[in-house]
Amino acid sequence: MESYKILFKKSAAGELAKIPGKDLEKIVRCVRELEQNPRPSGCRKLSGKDRDRLRQGDYRIVYAVDDSRRIVEVYKIGNRREIYSG
Repeated sequence: MESYKILFKKSAAGELAKIPGKDLEKIVRCVRELEQNPRPSGCRKLSGKDRDRLRQGDYRIVYAVDDSRRIVEVYKIGNRREIYSG
């Protein structure tokens, strides 16, 4: 099966750069796994949006999947307390 391509919005890339090392490794691993399975167990559809969210510890990864183009676009990465505001 052909893998999905991961694209980061500029804001998500900036958020990723601010995450501490040990958490960063886990988040990067989690995002990389989306290449093979963009809807792993534990992912949840965000209400009112065509986006999914995946938990990694205290962090959340918000992304959208385009199956026709086989793209996963990461919109936000952040602490669970801050991710849904704004």
